[in-house]
Amino acid sequence: MNTVPAAAAPYGTWPSPIDAALAASHDGRPDHLGTVGDEVWWTEPRPAEGGRRALIRRRADGTTAPALPAPWNARSRVIEYGGQPWAGTVRADGELLVVFVHFTDQRLYAYAPDGPDEPWPLTPVSEVGGGLRWVDPQVRPEQGAAGEVWCVLEEFTGPAPTDVRRVVAAVPLDGSAADDRTAVRELSDDRHRFVTGPKVSHDGRRAAWIAWDHPAMPWDGTVVMLAEITEAGEFTGVRPLVGDDDESVCQVEWDRDGSLLFVSDLSDWWELQRIRPDAVAGGVIPSSRLLPPRGEEFGGPLWKIGLRWFHPLDNGLIAVLHGKGDHRLGILDPETGELADAPGPWTAWSDTLTVHGSQVVGVAASPRSAPEVVELDTTTGRTRTIGAPHEDAVDPAYYPVPEHRTFTGPDGREIHAHIHPPHHPEHTGPEGEKPPYVVWAHGGPTGHAPLVLDLEIAYFTSRGIGVAEVNYGGSTGYGRAYRERLRGEWGLVDVADCAAVASALVEEGAADPDRLAIRGGSAGGWTTAASLTSTGLYACGTILYPILDLEGWATDETHDFESRYLESLVGPFAEVPERYRERSPMNRTDRLNTPFLLLQGLDDVICPPAQSERFLAAVAGRGIAHAYIAFAGESHGFRRAETLVRALEAELALYTQTFGIDRPDVPPLELTT
Repeated sequence: MNTVPAAAAPYGTWPSPIDAALAASHDGRPDHLGTVGDEVWWTEPRPAEGGRRALIRRRADGTTAPALPAPWNARSRVIEYGGQPWAGTVRADGELLVVFVHFTDQRLYAYAPDGPDEPWPLTPVSEVGGGLRWVDPQVRPEQGAAGEVWCVLEEFTGPAPTDVRRVVAAVPLDGSAADDRTAVRELSDDRHRFVTGPKVSHDGRRAAWIAWDHPAMPWDGTVVMLAEITEAGEFTGVRPLVGDDDESVCQVEWDRDGSLLFVSDLSDWWELQRIRPDAVAGGVIPSSRLLPPRGEEFGGPLWKIGLRWFHPLDNGLIAVLHGKGDHRLGILDPETGELADAPGPWTAWSDTLTVHGSQVVGVAASPRSAPEVVELDTTTGRTRTIGAPHEDAVDPAYYPVPEHRTFTGPDGREIHAHIHPPHHPEHTGPEGEKPPYVVWAHGGPTGHAPLVLDLEIAYFTSRGIGVAEVNYGGSTGYGRAYRERLRGEWGLVDVADCAAVASALVEEGAADPDRLAIRGGSAGGWTTAASLTSTGLYACGTILYPILDLEGWATDETHDFESRYLESLVGPFAEVPERYRERSPMNRTDRLNTPFLLLQGLDDVICPPAQSERFLAAVAGRGIAHAYIAFAGESHGFRRAETLVRALEAELALYTQTFGIDRPDVPPLELTT
């Protein structure tokens, strides 16, 4: 086979077929899997349709189709990050029925996808604060005269973002609650500030759910609540079963023998365990691990309500997601302890699983493929893609060839990162020239950057700009001790770890020390701004929907879920107010001397535009070149195709203009001082 030698061209100038529109069209992933009868359903992003989430069904004959017509948008805003927004059932007459949350008004709707009617509302609208919101539904057709939906109700009680209560509630399927809040039955009390949807035992006698309270986040400490269910569908004898302030339980599921399976991190790693509520020894209900310690995670952070890292099968096996760093799919035999991984090229499975019969369905990706819906047949051991199939929109020769690496940081600590060097099938850099690199800081900060194909990364690497995704201390996937490195140290450990990776790339000759940049969104935006105002390492940075003022964030300038997150990340505000002021990029603009791009959604209630605007006011007139682009209609994380295109092109323009790269095909970025 003949090969064409790669032509030398300056880094950053290489032509690429991966433009911003192509990258934007592939933004997001399938999510929120479930089954309705013999069908598998999930949600998919639609950037070209205003960023809505479409609900997709895969019929028994293998064909796929929308389950909801446009513009219906299946997406919940409970705790702002949402969660499982739909559930379905097969009625006694064989008709399919789905219940879903519509993003625009956050009401629950019911819909018969094979019938003639439009979706009809099940819940009312409230004008108080953020209104009434719903998530993690479970259809209970046998409950009450017309059936019910059991789910989480989030109810605002006043105008402040923290004026909110959450309970497990029952909504009648007959629509009687559409205009009457009193028709909603509250199944739990509001003793806990946060709850997940109830999991009902197979015999219908018990319900279990996860709860937690401020100042803890769900990855700090949760408790599993247990209730008996009366014949009238009431919860009684509500009591805690397992968990405490220092133990994070992230998922519970009932097994057919009446035992409760759950994932707990009491031993530093999220591990799968079993507890039998009827077995009491010395006044304590004993639990047992299903596997010996493996130094792997079988769970993750509960950023959304209803995430699933494991799912029991009817044959007694358990589908599990497990791994150090990224998760892979395995099938566990709890009787023998045997754990067999699913075959196939996928290396990272998302936190959503469902089963139907002997099939397990999840969402999986790899460094060569974007997330797709994958089915494993546990009887044959075969896997196949059944939805949202990956298709190479361009020659995969333009994809990056990444590598997971472990770097050494301050005090000799490990730092995990994914390195995506510049890569092009026809070009290489000139001899002696080192490439520019952009450090990517993920959000959360209790989060994780998976090693999967991302066309936004390929957008840069195919042009000759390297990307280093850093899973800095505080990231999930590496045990509780690793993620607790940020306790009280946010703005220090994350900044130092990103800098350590960038510096190591420079020292080994892989990156140009004069052409380093950093970028991140949300908590990653904080790390970016904190890095630009403290390290002197980067030539520029891209800050997306960031946290910039800790004091403002700690005093009612964010939503309820994260309103006390800083108590663990920074410390109690009442005790260390000076720490909040000293670390905030807002108060360190005098140390800023590099260009930056600030991107902000104007509808963002998590990291509101007021913070960005105050930061810009503090920078104004100081001679720092910068650009600010605000997007109407965008909230926390961009979803619309036109926004994604504008943001990506502006980011590339910042780098080419700062690094002195000649690219006439890049729309210029107007920088002001």
